[in-house]
Amino acid sequence: MNWRRLLLPFSALYWIGTSVRNGLYNTGIMRSQSFNIPIINVGNLTVGGTGKSPHIMYLIDLLKNEKLIGTLSRGYGRKTSGFLIANYSSKVYEIGDEPMQFFQRFKNRILIAVCEDRVFGAQKLIEHYNAEAILLDDAYQHRAIKSGFNIMLTDFNQLYYKDFLLPAGDLRESRSGVKRADIIIVTKCPDQISEEKFKEISSKIKLRSHQQLFFSKIIYSNKLISKLDEIEKSAWKNLNVILVTGIAKTEGLVKFVEQNFANVLHLEYPDHHNFSQSEIEYIYTRYESTEGRSRFDKIILTTEKDYMRLMEESMIKEDLYYIPISIDINDKEKFNQTILEYVKQN
Repeated sequence: MNWRRLLLPFSALYWIGTSVRNGLYNTGIMRSQSFNIPIINVGNLTVGGTGKSPHIMYLIDLLKNEKLIGTLSRGYGRKTSGFLIANYSSKVYEIGDEPMQFFQRFKNRILIAVCEDRVFGAQKLIEHYNAEAILLDDAYQHRAIKSGFNIMLTDFNQLYYKDFLLPAGDLRESRSGVKRADIIIVTKCPDQISEEKFKEISSKIKLRSHQQLFFSKIIYSNKLISKLDEIEKSAWKNLNVILVTGIAKTEGLVKFVEQNFANVLHLEYPDHHNFSQSEIEYIYTRYESTEGRSRFDKIILTTEKDYMRLMEESMIKEDLYYIPISIDINDKEKFNQTILEYVKQN
């Protein structure tokens, strides 16, 4: 038995609190602010690790030529407060790692904003920066804004309907919160899903009439990227790797790296971890002691999100690489059409 199940009585208290809050919004006692542009909310019922960032970037790619898109995040882990727009002088400690990741990918082709007050942040994006559509990052429980379209993600390996409320499980609110979703995406799927498994998940989710279900998987790039160069996949098999991660769930990445590189040492840190100088020195010491003479046969490898926090560290930056990821969706044409139709009609 998972020891966390002993905390179920506390989960009951958590259920009361979240249910009362949702009830106040559902009945209109607590008001949600509406806006006259398309707002797409991407989030989940569970705490972290469902792959929000690559799904946000997929939506940016899909919409960036249709409208002036703004992304709005809380800016988790930043050392600033208030409303900020990412620009070429922004630092990761000012805006957070995920907004910085979006900016490094898309530069000034979209607006990337952070604000702990999402209503104020949305108003600023619309009134001062002329945003024509907004993607809310990780705001499924943030009901002060009335989103026009909700996308809920659930990890194939930790499906929400098998989970429990905090602290006994990882649910931020009760499973009934799924009813607010317009699209549900089962993320981090294996390359092949049996028809039986597909039907099992579909039946357990019990779609409502307004909802659609999709399945997505992570696609790893065929090249590693650093400030100095890129390494094509054909050269990976001879590389010794120090893998540094500060993300919620590492199993899929670790498996991929172990399958594609010569030797792997994994140094794992908590999600959104801010690395101390002593930790950087430790990473470099382990790198120096790894078999190999130079970046041509050994590297420090990290995720794109972690790279945002590590890329300015002088001790390791010349040997630091990240592997970009993207997603593939099972019925891409239908998914794209659904999103584009919503944006164009609103």
